[in-house]
Amino acid sequence: MAKPFKSSVKLTDNDVTSENVYMNRRSLLKSMGFVGASTLLAKSAGAAGWFWEDEEEKAAFKGKALEFSQPSKFQIAETRTPEDKVTSYNNFYEFGTSKDAPAKNATGFQTNPWTLKVDGMVKNPLELDHDALTKRFPLEERIYRLRCVEAWSMVVPWIGFELGALLKQADPLMSAKYVAFETLYDPEQMPGQRNRFTGGGIDYPYVEGLRLDEAMHPLTLMSVGLYGKTLPPQNGAPIRLVVPWKYGFKSIKSIVRIRLTDKKPPTTWNRLAANEYGFYANVNPNVSHPRWSQSSERRITTGGLLARNRIDTQMFNGYTEVAPLYKDMDLSRYY
Repeated sequence: MAKPFKSSVKLTDNDVTSENVYMNRRSLLKSMGFVGASTLLAKSAGAAGWFWEDEEEKAAFKGKALEFSQPSKFQIAETRTPEDKVTSYNNFYEFGTSKDAPAKNATGFQTNPWTLKVDGMVKNPLELDHDALTKRFPLEERIYRLRCVEAWSMVVPWIGFELGALLKQADPLMSAKYVAFETLYDPEQMPGQRNRFTGGGIDYPYVEGLRLDEAMHPLTLMSVGLYGKTLPPQNGAPIRLVVPWKYGFKSIKSIVRIRLTDKKPPTTWNRLAANEYGFYANVNPNVSHPRWSQSSERRITTGGLLARNRIDTQMFNGYTEVAPLYKDMDLSRYY
């Protein structure tokens, strides 16, 4: 298991730059010395082009077409974020810290062969190969709202299967309480993993975790595609987690291992800055992040990020059916 990351730089309130100056998490990383000023300026310039463009043509990812059903209860009547926005504006630091870096740096990412292991406190450990990811379970299209802690949001037509269906086949032991996830560790293919500075100061591999009841909830999805095709590399190919009531950083990408455990697993952003990124990370308009108020969000549809489609944030991102999971919990403390 990777050792917990310990910053060599101590931050104070004065070190934290306001949201209107820096629009993403790289502001924190720069303050901690992980992103050089020249690099930040260059990448911000690239991102600015995305913020203000509206109609620029981008080449769509040419994935493999998938067969799937479309359950009516998941076909929500909200404007979908265009495919080119979903595939060109990504947080996936394994391929770089700017929003456009993953689409540029992951084009050669090899996802076949692939092995996803499910082990730990289970009666029936599993190994799924690349074909099994899309064939072992019936696939569904689910249109979910995606909410980033950076206060932007999208509406995405994911394709996948319930994580609960996979875990049931592994047959968790009664003593299992948590589910730990791990991203592929492959510095040869993932440039951000080669160096702590170019990879945003993160201690790789990226890890995440859920309580077992959260993992078994019917909304929790293992996604293998979007917009009718297999996942692009920059969106977490070949398989990723989608937990629509939590901030996006909980939905770990390019997963190679799922481990059942009786102890709360470490999570990457919580290890990096525990005062800012809690284990639960439920979307909550009443608990602000130090740099981003969570009371409202910029919905990315056909326009840029800055000026349009500002809407109120909903508790649990609007998925109120998960509220019983947190009954009697102080969500300002367990954020």
